[in-house]
Amino acid sequence: MALYIVGIDLGTSHTLLAYAPADGSAPVALLPIAQRVSAAEIGAGPLLPSLRYQAGEGELAPDTWHQPWPPLGASAAAPALLGRYAQDLGAQVPGRLVSSAKSWLSHAGVDRSAAILPWGAPEGVHRISPLQASASYLAHLRAAWDAQFPAAPLAQQELVLTVPASFDEGARALTLEAAQLAGLPPLRLLEEPQAALHDWLLMQSAQVGAALQGTEWLLVVDIGGGTTDLSLVQVTQTDGQPELARRGVGTHLMLGGDNMDLALAHGLEAELAPPQPRLSAARFAQLVQRCRVAKEQLLAPDAPEAVTVTLLGSGTQLLGGARSAQLQRDTVRQQLLEGFFPLQPRDARPQQRQSGLLSWGLPYPADAAITRHLAAFLQAHAGVLGASGVPDSVLFNGGVFHGTAIAERVVDQLMQWRGAPVRVLVNPHPDWAVARGAVAHGLARAQPVAGAKAGAMPGLRIGGGSARSYFLRLDDGDALRAICLLPQGSEEGVAVRLEDQRFALRLGQAVRFHLLAATALGQVPAGAVRDLAGEELVHLPPLTAMLPAPPGRERAQVEVQLQAMMTDIGTLEVRCVSVQDPQQSWPLEFAVRGEAPAAAAAPAAARDPALAQAIAQIDRIFGGHDQGVAAKEVRQLRSSLEKILGAREAWDLALLRTLFDALLARARRRRRTPEHERSWLNLAGYCLRPGVGAELDAWRIDQVWALHAQGIAHAQESGNWAEWWIFWRRAAAGLSEERQMQLLEDVAGHMQQAGQRAQGKGSALGSYDDMVRLFAVMENVPWAYRLEMGQWMLDRLRKPHEPVQTWWALGRLCSRVPLGPAGAHQIIPPEQLDPFLEAVLAQDWRHNDSAMFAAVQMARMTGDRARDLSDTQRAPVLARLQQQRAPANWQAMVAGVVELDAVEQRRSFGESLPPGLVLLG
Repeated sequence: MALYIVGIDLGTSHTLLAYAPADGSAPVALLPIAQRVSAAEIGAGPLLPSLRYQAGEGELAPDTWHQPWPPLGASAAAPALLGRYAQDLGAQVPGRLVSSAKSWLSHAGVDRSAAILPWGAPEGVHRISPLQASASYLAHLRAAWDAQFPAAPLAQQELVLTVPASFDEGARALTLEAAQLAGLPPLRLLEEPQAALHDWLLMQSAQVGAALQGTEWLLVVDIGGGTTDLSLVQVTQTDGQPELARRGVGTHLMLGGDNMDLALAHGLEAELAPPQPRLSAARFAQLVQRCRVAKEQLLAPDAPEAVTVTLLGSGTQLLGGARSAQLQRDTVRQQLLEGFFPLQPRDARPQQRQSGLLSWGLPYPADAAITRHLAAFLQAHAGVLGASGVPDSVLFNGGVFHGTAIAERVVDQLMQWRGAPVRVLVNPHPDWAVARGAVAHGLARAQPVAGAKAGAMPGLRIGGGSARSYFLRLDDGDALRAICLLPQGSEEGVAVRLEDQRFALRLGQAVRFHLLAATALGQVPAGAVRDLAGEELVHLPPLTAMLPAPPGRERAQVEVQLQAMMTDIGTLEVRCVSVQDPQQSWPLEFAVRGEAPAAAAAPAAARDPALAQAIAQIDRIFGGHDQGVAAKEVRQLRSSLEKILGAREAWDLALLRTLFDALLARARRRRRTPEHERSWLNLAGYCLRPGVGAELDAWRIDQVWALHAQGIAHAQESGNWAEWWIFWRRAAAGLSEERQMQLLEDVAGHMQQAGQRAQGKGSALGSYDDMVRLFAVMENVPWAYRLEMGQWMLDRLRKPHEPVQTWWALGRLCSRVPLGPAGAHQIIPPEQLDPFLEAVLAQDWRHNDSAMFAAVQMARMTGDRARDLSDTQRAPVLARLQQQRAPANWQAMVAGVVELDAVEQRRSFGESLPPGLVLLG
């Protein structure tokens, strides 16, 4: 039996651990966490800054990073530091500090297990994944605990780990994986606002009933370093004893102290950047760290009137090039209040404008005004709040509430909306409340326990069950219809099975389900079908499974029902349960590694009879029995389908994938004749493009990759080679780094042979242009290889008569925005682009608009300083575009952050993208 109940707050800014004896016989305490505080000193304190410094080889003495414990994953070739000294070094040495790992862990638009941090780090800095960074903080806590309690190691205690209430199931699964990597035992997840409330309840102890007298609706506002978490709790009194039930949580809002640091850094940049208009990504990161320290000083109760922020120079000008600027206490407080907490009318809604605080590749919301997000949250839950529509009490948590000004502003806003006073439940230690509350939650669950000592602390649990309703999206064409899989309020451990819905699944074949979550739809019963168009939804990572096929039953099917449950560790569990044998079931797992954005088109649906006619036409060409179809009819398959389904540019994602699946099922017959092979590759590639964005695309890519090893059947036909390269270009965004590298080697060998032909005219190995274009879209290949490709293209472009497509390829290769979901960290660094910019600027754009568009691709603004060119690099491109009177939208893309329209998307990708497809960037 565990001796202690342990609560861990894995925060964006700080990580800490609280604990108490499992029998409740002693109060909750905080673990002093040993950490290096300077090159020569180790100290201990309750807060471990959630920061990791990635030192260079030989930069630190071995004892410095070995003690008190070497960070998880560190080595002599890649030493690292955690905590306070890491914070100090990161403020001095740009580009080596891993920060905001928790925010990255919730960013579904990147591969969170890929080595991408520090984001935008210069060449030579060892990178780690958000998952590894989070695990390293937890491993440090484990080492600190085990050193203090060697007879009661942490792996043998009862652990509660907190997460934002708004974390989706993918982020929760990764948090559990980080804990496992850190060597922690199976643990329970608890939402941070609930933890903060548990801490307040614990402090009230036996007087909690009186303390909550008069409170009916409590709003918990938790603003940490990376997120704003809103929770709504209903309080009812029964015989003088309060009962609490959480009735609503907000959507994931990546707004917090990090954004405030960015705002202050942007405000100081004009003073600290000259003679350059903007700081480099690395030096701006340094400035953000300095502003973070200054902000914490200026928001403290005993804050000075001003804090000086000094930014060191670089290179030989480290000290001589240093610049300083002052942040005034009153100015900063006013700036943060008006920027993040402006007083708003009750019907205010978040603005959809482009944010001015984009940075580090994280998907910060477009509107930084937390009060507008709060207004939208309360409106979404107006149905349960009653006449006032505004809670009568509020509890604040998070580091930004150390000072009183922000809390007072939020109270003023709530009182303005409510038209009556709002009670504030006092939280005396906003930095510690979550970890302490996690322990209080564990104590409440454990009591009564056998042998509990007299006078043990009482526990009060917060009910309410599942914070969200979970829906399974139905196969219904363009409509957003879904069936309720698990109702909001479902209690932990209670399984809900969809008795009236059955699925026939093939054994040994991947299956994927698309889940949605909603927090403000009220009570929707399990099995109810709803049209969710226009509702505020969370698109969860797909649920996947591979049902094992026994030998000899590879083509067998099993009929299953779906069953969902909130587990006692705080996660969603979904299983396929056999109809024939309910004792047999298979778990579904969330796909959380580098998935495409889930807000893509619906899965393929049974449409009008035209679809059946189109598939029959595909079967006529590629069916199991050779029907003696003439070569002309094979060549005209695409036009035949357009006569049935309409112009192919209008085929949406669901229809395209339905046609692809029909072609994939008949792929073996593509090799009948050269015409069959060309037709299949052309149409299948068009229907699979860009290789991501729809349900089951990862599975589809797995299936077509098996075709790569087979190669083409009619290798003497240059047209077949051309279609082969086009097919892989269209599917490339869905290929992993390993597969893209293999394809790169393949195409490079063929290009070398094709390029030996005079002026790149093509050969039996296919079109040179098509190979160059394929070369350019390998976005998951490490950027050093991409840089080498670009240099090779530049050499080719210096020769006469080089095809114009090479300019398009060079622009695509050097683009600032990837078209795939996982390529942002492989963008060629801005400082490597000077030779390419010189080449495009040397061209006569009046007669070479492909070179002009390549320049636009290279200089386009993204708002991510790690990817954007410096102002010095970008200025001549913009000036030249203005001089040449280039299209206004091209100039706008270089002058500021704008979205690509359909025409620019088509030109960037090389052809049109499926209607409705949303890509990153």
